Amino acid sequence: MGHDQEEEETPPSTPTTTASAARKDQEEETWNHQKQTLILELSEKLITGDLQAKIEAARDIRKVVRKSSVKTRSKFAAAGVIQPLVFMLLSPNLDAREASLLALLNLAVRNERNKVNIVTAGAVPPLVELLKLQNSGLRELATAAILTLSAAAPNKPTIAASGAAPLLVQILSLGSVQGRVDAVTALHNLSTCKENSTPILNAKAVSPLINLLKECKKYSKFAEKATALLEILSKSEEGRVAICDSDGGILTLVETVEDGSLISTQHAVGALLSLCQSCREKYRELILKEGAIPGLLRLTVEGTSIAQERARTLLDLLRDSPQEKKLASSVLEKIVYDIATRVDGADKAAETAKRLLEDMVQRSMELSMNRIQHRAASCTPAKVPSA
Repeated sequence: MGHDQEEEETPPSTPTTTASAARKDQEEETWNHQKQTLILELSEKLITGDLQAKIEAARDIRKVVRKSSVKTRSKFAAAGVIQPLVFMLLSPNLDAREASLLALLNLAVRNERNKVNIVTAGAVPPLVELLKLQNSGLRELATAAILTLSAAAPNKPTIAASGAAPLLVQILSLGSVQGRVDAVTALHNLSTCKENSTPILNAKAVSPLINLLKECKKYSKFAEKATALLEILSKSEEGRVAICDSDGGILTLVETVEDGSLISTQHAVGALLSLCQSCREKYRELILKEGAIPGLLRLTVEGTSIAQERARTLLDLLRDSPQEKKLASSVLEKIVYDIATRVDGADKAAETAKRLLEDMVQRSMELSMNRIQHRAASCTPAKVPSA
């Protein structure tokens, strides 16, 4: 009697399964051949056809690429479609511009080499011209294209030097919701370009960024990008003045310190610190008036290491005696005592300070609980902010 098999043997291939696999391979090979033929036909039509043929080819390229892999995008680029599509961006015909823009946008998605090749082919100047159009549809498609192309590091210096940034700032005020999101993300991409010899942003960006930050969830990816840009703007005197002059500018940064993600709180406290370091006498009272202390105290414990250090430094500057270097419990009591003295006078300061400390602890606990509940409620995939 034979011994038991310890391992399960692979069943032998039957004629049926072998034939099925062969048929599947044959179908895949046929489909790949058909797709390659289609790529060559569309590229030929795009390169040699009249204007209407070029428009049709560009639209067909977009349709094919939208449903295809990165490999197909690369095959279209190898077939020579990028340069003629870029030339179409210069056409006086708006349909030609739109068709080529959509085709280029789809060719660039998830394909770094195509992004670089599109910029090398000269796409940036015509895209900048499209940003100037009154046609909001084309303008926002151009914004999306700038966003996509600026994600590739080699493209950032070219786009940053092109004059696109001031036009993107205009879209922060004039564009649709998606247009504004794309403009902020594109500006954030460009702000990380180390080759920038001059700042890409000016103080005109502050007010629309503050308004957008007011409206969005402070822990969203969008808020992280908006606060990063505001921190950059806070490094200049014009930017600081604009933050101060914007309706609710300092308050919005304080609220972000309280309710933001680890990244947005780090940028928000960085912006507030820039203000206070530049002119303590001017900004100290303005920041204190917006109730910044509880959020900053929490940040010294809950924030990133950078945010914690910034919060401690800012709390030092907000004290009446900035010469004292260490923030301990006695310092916290002194901060509250100073506030209480201004509110109720020296006679009642001790009693008021005790009440303020108790209120701060209660408020901190409530905010922490609200944040936990809010985040728990927003954890379903459908509600996770994509911006």
